[in-house]
Amino acid sequence: MAIKIEKKIKGYNVVKPEDKAAAAAAPAPQPAASKEAPKAEIIQMHESLERPETLIGSTYKIKSPLFEHALYVTINDIVLNAGTQYEQRRPFEIFINSKNMDHFQWIVALTRIISAVFRKGGDVTFLVEEMKAVFDPRGGYFKAGGIYMPSIVAEIGAVIEQHMKTIGLIHDPEMDESTRKLIAEKRAAYEAATTGKSAAPAATETKPETNANGFPPGATLCAKCNTQALVLMDGCQTCLNCGYSKCG
Repeated sequence: MAIKIEKKIKGYNVVKPEDKAAAAAAPAPQPAASKEAPKAEIIQMHESLERPETLIGSTYKIKSPLFEHALYVTINDIVLNAGTQYEQRRPFEIFINSKNMDHFQWIVALTRIISAVFRKGGDVTFLVEEMKAVFDPRGGYFKAGGIYMPSIVAEIGAVIEQHMKTIGLIHDPEMDESTRKLIAEKRAAYEAATTGKSAAPAATETKPETNANGFPPGATLCAKCNTQALVLMDGCQTCLNCGYSKCG
């Protein structure tokens, strides 16, 4: 069979049949071995991940005026990539127990759904906002610390949020020093305006009255931090807890 060569011939080499056989039998070149230390396999949460025999958990107590008995919320975590630099804890299941059996059905349903979402994997932090947005038509209540809870489901969501912050799944941005200083100045100015004293009272002067949460009496609920710390200053509603102001 004739083959037409279109380009100019610059050299040639005669290949014998035995040369072709030797080339086929030669092993393929292996890539150079990496000098890096072997890394642990990164394990991601997915619904087929089997439950280990032992899980690490925490139990939180919820005492609500809407319930006669306290609720005990237990959240168990699975440890992924244990003993490596990729080690992390992820919530795996949740249990809610109480002596009050009036709400047994929806509590069991809630725990099963939340546990299923945990085991599904991915970003499960959305549960917090969804649960905290649930309102009780009978009205909410204030928990210890003066934080308003619109429902018992919202407080369960707050417990899950607290747990996720503890294991590092949610990072709460810390208040910077300038904001702390601004809040302190606003609180001193408000106390001075209401008591008729200077913004920097002497140590011998009596301490101004506060409510159960440590804020001025008559303070209303802040829409941002859900704390009774919103006061009227210079014609503008200002929060003495988080610094929120309707005037910007």
